[in-house]
Amino acid sequence: MEDLNQEKRNAYYYNQILEKNKKGTSNKKPKVKSKSFGTQKIDIKDYLYVPEGMEFIVYSLYFVFIPYIAGIIFLFFAVAGADFDNFMLLNLTQALIVWAIGYEIVATLTLTWIFVLFIKYDDTE
Repeated sequence: MEDLNQEKRNAYYYNQILEKNKKGTSNKKPKVKSKSFGTQKIDIKDYLYVPEGMEFIVYSLYFVFIPYIAGIIFLFFAVAGADFDNFMLLNLTQALIVWAIGYEIVATLTLTWIFVLFIKYDDTE
């Protein structure tokens, strides 16, 4: 009698293992975790030259001078009409205003560039 009960228990466990294997080997494709555009790791050093150990100084200079130069270029072409004499008549001593104009231009170009990269993004490798 005990051998019969043991045989039933073994058959029961064996059937559970078979059921589990059937469920595990279904035709479903395994889920591949895809990377989204926003979870990418970005290294600024790929886009800007930064000497090792001087990151804070160089990033500060970039933050100040890139928008200022963009603002001067915008004022030269858009406001002065690409005429150097008209450009010299502008009051460039208001550095904060020139910087703010350039900052808006740089921010617009950066956001446009990020949007284009987002549209082109393909997460398959």
